[in-house]
This record gives sequence, C-alpha cells and structure tokens, in this order.
Amino acid sequence: MDVKQVIVVRTDLKMSKGKTCAQVAHASLEACEISKKEFKEIYEEWKSSGAKKVVLRIDSEEKILDLYEKAKKMGLPCYLVRDAGLTELKPGTITALGIGPYKSSEIDKITGNLKLL
Repeated sequence: MDVKQVIVVRTDLKMSKGKTCAQVAHASLEACEISKKEFKEIYEEWKSSGAKKVVLRIDSEEKILDLYEKAKKMGLPCYLVRDAGLTELKPGTITALGIGPYKSSEIDKITGNLKLL
C-alpha cells in the first residue's frame, strides 16, 4: 500500500521561511496524531515505509478551507492549523492543512492538482 502525508501551506500570507516551516510542522504533527488514533494500521505502514511527506502550496484561505472540507467529507485524517498570533500573523489565521498519513491514491483525489511548495 502506498501511503503518504500531504501538508498544504498558504503562500498568500507571505510568511517568513521559519514561520512557514513551523506551520508545516504543526500540520504534520497534529494530522499524524489523528491518523495514529483513527487509522493505526495505515499509520504504522507509513512510519515503517519512510514516512513520506509532500508539501504543497495554495494561495487563499477560501481554497484551503474548501480542501479541508473535502478531506473531512472523504473521512481522511486532517488538521487545519490556526496560528496563535504571537509573531507574524493575527490570532486565528489559517496557515496550513495536514492530511494523512493515509492512502496516497485517496489524498491525490483532492490534492493532485496542487503544486509543490
């Protein structure tokens, strides 16, 4: 089974590289926790096969929210990051979305058209 995790990050916010990395890490970790609880077998396969991660870009809050809703509707493990507002952004700003680890073919149905960060 081919499994991966996808992290989608907003590029319209013009976050610094460090801020972007932190938001990607939040999305990855939180989505992993959900996957580990709800899809233990898939999570274990992902970990044992190298923990593949792909980071993609999206250019608006509206688009990332739409993607989040699609992921939830499909039953994919996902987590939407809302920034605490301690540094560069206003509190509650949606910055990133973690999807998976889950079956690559399922994640690709909703993220296959996005470009790499």
